[in-house]
Amino acid sequence: MGRLVSGEEMAEDNFETSIRPDSIDEYIGQAELKENLNIFMKAAKMRGEALDHVLLYGPPGLGKTTMAYIIANEMDGNIKTTSGPAIEKSGDLAAVLSTLEPGDILFIDEIHRIPRFIEEILYSAMEDFKLDIIVGTDASSRNITIDLPPFTLVGATTRAGDLTGPLRDRFGIVSKLNFYTEDELKQIVLRTSRVLKSSISEEAAMELAKRSRGTPRIANRLFKRVRDYALVMGDGNIDLSITKLALDKLKVDAFGLDATDYNLLSSIIEKFNGGPVGIDALASSIGEEASTIEDVYEPYLLQNGFLKRTSRGRMVTEKAYKYLKKGEQDTLF
Repeated sequence: MGRLVSGEEMAEDNFETSIRPDSIDEYIGQAELKENLNIFMKAAKMRGEALDHVLLYGPPGLGKTTMAYIIANEMDGNIKTTSGPAIEKSGDLAAVLSTLEPGDILFIDEIHRIPRFIEEILYSAMEDFKLDIIVGTDASSRNITIDLPPFTLVGATTRAGDLTGPLRDRFGIVSKLNFYTEDELKQIVLRTSRVLKSSISEEAAMELAKRSRGTPRIANRLFKRVRDYALVMGDGNIDLSITKLALDKLKVDAFGLDATDYNLLSSIIEKFNGGPVGIDALASSIGEEASTIEDVYEPYLLQNGFLKRTSRGRMVTEKAYKYLKKGEQDTLF
């Protein structure tokens, strides 16, 4: 079973698509990013040009994909989507780029995972709207150039530091998405309830917001599960009591921490004397991939002072010691 409060995309993200806002005015949160992008998009449309290439980075689940779709809608263009791991050879990139029309948006998720030799081909496409590729092998190989229409590349990554300097420099707009406030998440939950025609009280929406780790994707998934409890165990209306019951059953505590977070913090305390511990040793001790810990679990724990990173490894903080000693680990899990 997948981790309910994971920020990673899953098959049920069709649900996310159904509740995705269409315009930048409907997008809740990320006020500074919205304001800047709105100006840049309006200016590009006034000049009759394609928007500069956009790089969005930050922890998973904060709305990078949603923002790419909104950019396409606002710029009156179609959106073509792919991901870094899906582009394995130059032909894969050529196949995507050759289908673009003027003003289209090309969205590449996990752009930091594009192979280096593919990245070099992308440079001319981004700068000069030309695709230079070599076809054939050895003596029969030849270089061909394909003219591309003006387009906007929107790249998304959870690891901006893994991007090479030359690729990063080719993005005219670089923006970081931050964790959401509880009030912003509450507004997102209320909007989701309206879109899905499912009644929820203000108090219940705030409770969901508090346990959503500052992440809209998690808030919406928890809403979906709480809605199930309200339908089966109540009258379908989501109130505070059914919300608390459902979230406790789902093992999501009042701070948004789940069993995996408890396992991670407890392992550092019990197996490594509170740290420091290297990421690979920590990953082995809890049975998770190192990259998953870095991308999904750590950002929230770091942001909220449960964990700190040093040159020698990860360490838990005094706050984590106090929090785990409150008994939540025993009573909830």
